[in-house]
Order: sequence, then C-alpha cells, then structure tokens
Amino acid sequence: MRGRIFAVIAAVSLLVGCDHTTKHLAETSLRYSGPKVLVPGVLDLSYVQNHDVAFNLLSWMPTTWRAPLLLAIGVLAVVGLVVWLAKRRSAPPLQAVAVALILAGALGNTADRLLRGYVVDFIHVHRWPVFNVADIAVVVGVILLLIGPKITEWRSRAAPTPS
Repeated sequence: MRGRIFAVIAAVSLLVGCDHTTKHLAETSLRYSGPKVLVPGVLDLSYVQNHDVAFNLLSWMPTTWRAPLLLAIGVLAVVGLVVWLAKRRSAPPLQAVAVALILAGALGNTADRLLRGYVVDFIHVHRWPVFNVADIAVVVGVILLLIGPKITEWRSRAAPTPS
C-alpha cells in the first residue's frame, strides 16, 4: 500500500515538474519570439496566456469574477482528488493512475492561476485550441476513467477460467 502511495506522489510530482518546466521554457523562449513551427500546417509551439478555461467557455463572465472562480474550482478539485486517493487506497490500479493524472493536471494549472494569474498554454495542434502538459494529463486521466471499466471487463473475459 505504501508503495502505491509513493508511486502516486512520485508520478504527480514528476508530471507537475514537467508541466512547469515546459511552461517556463515556453515563457522564456516563445513569449517574444513568436510561434516555432514543428510540422508546417499541423503543429507548432505558440505562447498563450489563458485567462479562461478550455474553449473559452467562461469568456462571457467578467474577469473580476472569473479569475477567483477558476482558482476556487482548481483548489476544490485538487482537494477533492487528494481526498479521493486517500480514501480509495484499494481502488483498481488503472483508476488510481487516472485520478493521479487528473490531480497532476489540476495542480499544474491551479498553481499557474495562483502564481501567474493565468495558465500558460503553448502546444498548438492546428484546428485545436492551444494547450499544455497539464491539459494532456487531465484528458488522458479522464479517458482512462471512462475506458477503465471496459478494460477490466475485457481482461476478466480473456483470463483463463480454472478448470
């Protein structure tokens, strides 16, 4: 059990570290130089200060309300995920990994909002909003939560039955 707790803490710390390192690199190398094209027409690195959430869903809300609301939601999400992990120590490993990924993403973006007042986004896959490592962690975590039960079901069906 302690090994699992250590693994979750290590994974979350590593992801948050990667997130903040890449955001710092984006801020120092892309902020004033403009986008760096990696695959023309497909992928580039572009510095963006995101004062909203994905797809600008809260753009209608005044910034004076939006900023504290997003910070509060981030803090509540982090606390809720930590409590979930603490109480569900016997959760299936895939579920724990998924929640750890979501926690890491929430921590990374919430820390940005707290320290900078905005989230640094820099990965731009064309025809898609600009995002960051924390966003990737959240999306992968949610996907794992959604498909985890199916994977468990497939594994149990594929497992040989004792004769």
